[in-house]
Amino acid sequence: MLLLGTVLALRVDAGLAWDGQRLLRGAQALGELAVRNASAVQELVLHMPARDEAARVAAVNDFFNQRIGFRSDHELYGVSDYWASPMETLARGAGDCEDFAIAKYFTLVASGVSQKKLRMVYVRAMDMGLAVPHMVLAYYPTPEADPWVLDNLVPGLRAASARPDLTPVFSFNAEAIWEGVGGSPVKGSATERLSRWASVLRKAREEGF
Repeated sequence: MLLLGTVLALRVDAGLAWDGQRLLRGAQALGELAVRNASAVQELVLHMPARDEAARVAAVNDFFNQRIGFRSDHELYGVSDYWASPMETLARGAGDCEDFAIAKYFTLVASGVSQKKLRMVYVRAMDMGLAVPHMVLAYYPTPEADPWVLDNLVPGLRAASARPDLTPVFSFNAEAIWEGVGGSPVKGSATERLSRWASVLRKAREEGF
């Protein structure tokens, strides 16, 4: 297993700021589906302040699980592994597990949830007796809490302790990278996989997230 490290290039979250109008302008160049989905995200985020944080997390999870279809990277982009930005996923109305988790992450940040409470988690998921690679988003209500798992394959929210079918390999957000879901970030150099995350962070900023 590759050892993952903290990436200075990922420390761009201080510049992230929700700009719904920029999102809509970008969507107009990508077609009707992009405009519909971007408008729906904007509406979702605009109505978030009235909700408590737990309700925000549940609403965003349900929104993407119900609105976005699952399709492989090969079908959508013609490559075996591609991490789409939120707008790319909205424009296609489809994505794979990484794309679901990425879109949820940035929409929750736009709605006011701290990035410190969110981690993208690469896991091995048991499927018919086989361990397959999968990505989910984890939400930590408090630093020491049993995180909630936002999964495109399982409706609703469940605590990580209630998902024995998932084995964490590494986790990350815009600040750091952890081996598994441990409490202390791992130090070291970035990997090619996390350079994709840095690219997604840059694209999301340009899109208005």
